[in-house]
Formats: sequence, C-alpha cells, structure tokens
Amino acid sequence: MKDLFSQHAPQYAQFRPVYPTELYDFIYTHVKHFTCAWDAGTGNGQAAQALAKKFKTVYATDISSTQLLEASRIKNIHYALGAEVIDLPAASVDLITVAQAIHWFNFQKFFDCVKKIGTTNSILAVWGYGLLRINPTINLLIDDFYQAVIGSYWDIERKMIDEHYRTIPFPFQEIAAPPFSFSFRWSLAKVAGYLNTWSAVRKYIQINQTNPVDKLIPQLQPHWQDNTEVTFPLFLRIGRVH
Repeated sequence: MKDLFSQHAPQYAQFRPVYPTELYDFIYTHVKHFTCAWDAGTGNGQAAQALAKKFKTVYATDISSTQLLEASRIKNIHYALGAEVIDLPAASVDLITVAQAIHWFNFQKFFDCVKKIGTTNSILAVWGYGLLRINPTINLLIDDFYQAVIGSYWDIERKMIDEHYRTIPFPFQEIAAPPFSFSFRWSLAKVAGYLNTWSAVRKYIQINQTNPVDKLIPQLQPHWQDNTEVTFPLFLRIGRVH
C-alpha cells in the first residue's frame, strides 16, 4: 500500500471531517452481534472510536505509525500496524469497516481476509466522501483547482473516489444503501487546512516547492461568509459477508 498521509498526520486529525452518526446508525441496523469489529485503514482512528461505543472489542489497523499516534486511546480499541489483512481467529468479527481507504487496498487480499474472519451474518461496510460543495460560485473555483491545478498530481486510485466506489469489486451479498451527506460550518481557514491534507496538494508542494492552496484561498475570500456551510457527499457500499 502507498503511505501518503504519515507526514501530515496531525493536520489530518485536525482538519478531516467527522462522519455522521446517521451513517453508523444505518450500518448497525444490519449488524446482528456487537462483540468484535475491525476498522481497516483506520488512519487516526476516527471510525474505530465511533465503533468502540457500540462494540465490546474493536481492532484498528493502519500502515502509518504516525497516523496511529494521533488516535485517541480507548480501552476497548486495539491499534496495530497493518493493511489489508489482520491475524484474528476465523469467524470472530461481526463488522468490518473501511473509511475512505479501500481504494488503496489490494482487494483480493482484503476480501480473502474478510471472508476468513467474518462471523455468520457479519457485515462489511466501506465508505468514502467526495468533493466538498459550498455554492455554485465557490464550487466552480474548487472544481477548477481540483481538476486543472492539481488534477495531474492525484494518484490513479483517486478515480475510485470520484466514481463513488461504484466501480470497485464487491463480492458479497450487497445491501441497498441510501445516499448520505454531512455538513459543517467552516471558516475559510478550516477549508485551507482541509485542502492541505489532500495527497495531490502534498505532491504538488514536493515537486514545485510552492503551495497551490495559497493561491486558491484569496480567490475564495470575496465569496466566503463567516461559518459558511460546507457539505460532503458520502457514499456507502455495504453487504453481508456470509
């Protein structure tokens, strides 16, 4: 797997949006037992910490040790370095989740592991979120930045996010999921912080020795009001493993 997030783990923890409770509530309606969950590609543990409120034990893995250092320590969460596989007993996990990370995975290795460790009636839920939306004027500026300015700096895996995971393999009994979105009242400084966590922005800075966000923010400033609402489309694929 590629590790594109270790060098700015504190910023990732500070500026990445928090997933809505409605998402977890929908997933939980399909879960039969709440003994054990695994959050793969946990990053700073955001999803794992939500799962810990519901499950007796949560395992959370990521390839980035610096990301894991940013995670809150909760007694029923077990953090470990790892990627698409985890060494757990067969048929021992009730829910497997991947938040904004499965596009980096080796699908076959991950799915084989899921099938091994999933209990009867276990659930796999993978989700991500797309490009932030504000209003028509600002959206045009964001879209131009996303496509024309840093478009060539995205890794090829980003295309799966743009396609809302519709094109990824999913060899499980799929459950229909509604569309979700989540919104925040953000300052322009918060938006700048979030944009600076994008892997394409970090790559642009590395290659060009200049930050493209610094040119975008003054373009947004005349159209921004205090605590403007920022909305993210959220997409979910969920299915029964066995």
